[in-house]
Amino acid sequence: MSAKPLLIVAGIGNGTGTGAATARVFSKAGYRVALIARNAEHLKHLVDELASSGGEAAAFPIPEYTYDAVEHVWDNIVEHAWPSGQPSDLRVALWNVGVNVFGSFLTVTAKDIQASLEVHVTAGFAFSRKAILAFKKNELDVNGSKGTLLFTGATASVRGNVFTSAFAAGKFGIRALSQSLAKEFGKENIHVAHVIIDGSILTDLSLSRRPGEAGEAWKANPDLRLEGESIAKAYLYLIQQDRSAWTWELDLRPAHEKW
Repeated sequence: MSAKPLLIVAGIGNGTGTGAATARVFSKAGYRVALIARNAEHLKHLVDELASSGGEAAAFPIPEYTYDAVEHVWDNIVEHAWPSGQPSDLRVALWNVGVNVFGSFLTVTAKDIQASLEVHVTAGFAFSRKAILAFKKNELDVNGSKGTLLFTGATASVRGNVFTSAFAAGKFGIRALSQSLAKEFGKENIHVAHVIIDGSILTDLSLSRRPGEAGEAWKANPDLRLEGESIAKAYLYLIQQDRSAWTWELDLRPAHEKW
């Protein structure tokens, strides 16, 4: 592998959302990218796309988002990125993982609750721990940072709703973790940032939920939805901040969001 700085992204969906957009933007900015996702086919497509654009990327499928599985896949990345045992140049890690557990409170099952907490929080703990331990070994970069740990949040990270009791519990949890880590490891020059995505992102899935002319109008109007690439550029901005003015939380929404 080259000496380019390394970005690890967990969660790319089908390649049309925030995780994949972040991989593209950071690849263009000179990062090599390690991609974690459950769907091996989607991973391969994105790796091939980045390679065709002159980037360096590697795919790391994960069977499920559990504490042990995240630790295992991270160790695979370590072996791939620096097999000689030398310290990596890991500079950015993005936890972009989510599970859509929606429904009115009385329909929520024990399985729903477990899925939300395990995927968002428990697996997020494992990812964060591995990232922090890697960053602690780094030298300071030009902005005074040893590395940046990023979390993709949602409206449900700060505001519950009638159908988000299980989903919000997980999202609130990972937000609380990010704030705790920012306070604990900022003192060690490790930047931790949480980004609230307050609105719908233009993806294949979100577009499929808006069939016909309404969907085409929504797609064509950037005032009404978020672009994955725009979110990714905000992530790039965060990792370039000088440590005298670090952002812990950023709130992103389209210009005409009704809040």
